[in-house]
Amino acid sequence: MNLLTALTARRLRLISGVVLFAYITSHLVNHALGIVSLALAESGLRVALMFWRIPVISLVLYGAAATHFALALWTIYSRREWHLPPLEILRLASGFSLPLILIGHVVTTRLADTLFDVKPSYTAVIAHLQMTGREGLQLALLAPGWVHGCLGLWITLRRSPLLRSMKYPLLGCLILLPSLAALGFFRMEADINAIDVLATQRTASGAEAAALASWKDDLTTGYIGAIVLAIALGWLRRLQSARQSSER
Repeated sequence: MNLLTALTARRLRLISGVVLFAYITSHLVNHALGIVSLALAESGLRVALMFWRIPVISLVLYGAAATHFALALWTIYSRREWHLPPLEILRLASGFSLPLILIGHVVTTRLADTLFDVKPSYTAVIAHLQMTGREGLQLALLAPGWVHGCLGLWITLRRSPLLRSMKYPLLGCLILLPSLAALGFFRMEADINAIDVLATQRTASGAEAAALASWKDDLTTGYIGAIVLAIALGWLRRLQSARQSSER
C-alpha cells in the first residue's frame, strides 16, 4: 500500500468510524433515557429512527459500516506481524463486535418492519430479548462497540493538545455512558415485566420470528466467514512472501 493509499484508508477509517460511533452513542443515550421512564426512551427511539431512516442518512450509515468492515478485513489480510500494544489489541478485539450489533439491529428492526410490518420499540425488542434470554448479550455487545469507538478516536487524535487536556473527563465518559445505558435498560425491563406486551405491541409471529432468526444467523455466519477467510488469505500471503525471501 503506497502513501496515498494509506492516507486515504486512514481518512476513510476515521470518517466511517465517526459515523458508527455516533450511531452507537445515540443508542446508548436512548438506553439511558430509560432511567427516567420507558415512555421517554420510546420517544427518544422514535426520534432516532426518524433520523437514521432518512434515506441519505441510512446510506451513509450502512456505507460506513461496509467501509469500516472492509478496512478491518484489509488490516487482517495485509498486516505482516501481530506484535501489537495492549491498547491496540483491545481496540481491534472490541471493534469486531460492532457488525454483530448492526446485524441484530437491522434484522430485528429494519428488516422486521420492511418484511412483516413489525414496528420497532423498546417494549417489543426487550420483551423478545427476555424471551430468548439474550438481554445480557445485547448489553455485552453495545459496550465493546462504544469502547472501540473511544479507543479509535483516542489513538487517531491523541496528539491533539486539546484532547490530551481532556483525557480524564473523556475517561469518565467512557465508563459513565455505558453504565447509565445499562441502568436504563434494566429499568425498562422492570417496567415491561409489569405490562402485557402482546396486548400493546405487534410482535413477530412464530413463522416471522423464525425467518428473522434465519436472516440473522446467515448474516452472522457470512460475517464470521469473511473474517476467517481474511485470516487464511493473510497467512498464505505471509507464507508465500517468506518462501520468496528465503529463495533469494
